Amino acid sequence: MRYSVVVKTDSESAAISELLHEKLEKINFKRDDDAPEIVISIGGDGTLLHAFSKYKSMLEKVAFIGVHTGHLGFYADFRPHELDILVDRLASNRIDVIDYPLLEVDLFFHDGSKDSKLALNEATLRTHDGSTLVSDVSIKENHFERFRGDGLCISTPSGSTAYNKSLGGALVHPSFRAMQMTEIASINNRVFRTVGAPLILPAHHYIKMSLVNAGHYKVTVDTNHFLYDRLERIECRVAKESVRFARLRSLPFWQRVHNSFIADKL
Repeated sequence: MRYSVVVKTDSESAAISELLHEKLEKINFKRDDDAPEIVISIGGDGTLLHAFSKYKSMLEKVAFIGVHTGHLGFYADFRPHELDILVDRLASNRIDVIDYPLLEVDLFFHDGSKDSKLALNEATLRTHDGSTLVSDVSIKENHFERFRGDGLCISTPSGSTAYNKSLGGALVHPSFRAMQMTEIASINNRVFRTVGAPLILPAHHYIKMSLVNAGHYKVTVDTNHFLYDRLERIECRVAKESVRFARLRSLPFWQRVHNSFIADKL
């Protein structure tokens, strides 16, 4: 089987990577960074997001596995001391592949051009200078509200445990093909009103955020940041593509939530 390893830039992760390469060579796995079948992330969730970004053009062919050495390993199944278990299960081909939904982010500009991106966790929209974001929000072409506030966050189900959670959004099981819109410090008073609650939308819906004022806008897609000065609107929907995770052990979603946010120790 062909594999690649994406490693966090610290000495512990680097040492684990070298050890993993040795173990995989012994079971006749072939390192192939250009066309892997398995991508193993060693680090935290940020490292997994980097691995996803690197191989997002090959999602139908690649499955991801996480080894947790960082501060938070929501996407990771294994700890460094469990490398032998990981390698043994890879060698015996005891692999279940599960799919998680992704977010498609389409950006439309005043000159008629368009750009598209994929998010594993979330996309956010803000003004570049920190001024109030004013955006008309539509759901399936039906105007929903005029949002005023710091920004908007659109997350995937698996990404609902990331920035979305810190904004007070709901945690959504990734078996649902859905997306969630959560407000970032909305303005609500006698003059301006928003719904003031997260919205969970099914796969056949899409969200359109039309910018009311000209200016510079900052868009984040997972850990990537973009600055635009001719942005007209953003449309978000559940992507046709999915991300594939190789599950080598039973670790249900709610157990991951418990381990990441409630348990004293992993």
